[in-house]
Amino acid sequence: MNRSIRRISLYVIMTTIAAALLWGCAGSNKPDNVTCTGAVEWQICDEAKITSFACELGSFKKKPALVYTVAVKNITEKAHRYRINIFLLDQDKAAGYLVPRKGKPPVVKPGETATVKIPFFKASKTSEKMLVILKTIGE
Repeated sequence: MNRSIRRISLYVIMTTIAAALLWGCAGSNKPDNVTCTGAVEWQICDEAKITSFACELGSFKKKPALVYTVAVKNITEKAHRYRINIFLLDQDKAAGYLVPRKGKPPVVKPGETATVKIPFFKASKTSEKMLVILKTIGE
């Protein structure tokens, strides 16, 4: 009987930790300016705000691509580095990017905005169903 109680306690603890990690950064702050068509599910941490989210079919480094331009604003009092992931759910494509990509140190200072372009090569149309995840990288 002791074994089953320990096992159940362990499962409860593991489930609680997993839930905290999954939903801990999923704030409800939606972007101000979205110019993409289609449904977007947002999971944005509380330490940042997406001020602009745009997509266009064009080219990136002379290759045809679907290019997302994302502006991320740091809304806290500390400098942070972010990780953005975009999943095109209807096209089975995904991309991740660090914001900012470079720098010494590579952080977005409080109140500042960093803009990145995220290309999806070999994408011939815009996505109708997307998932966007923005989270801070550990300190």
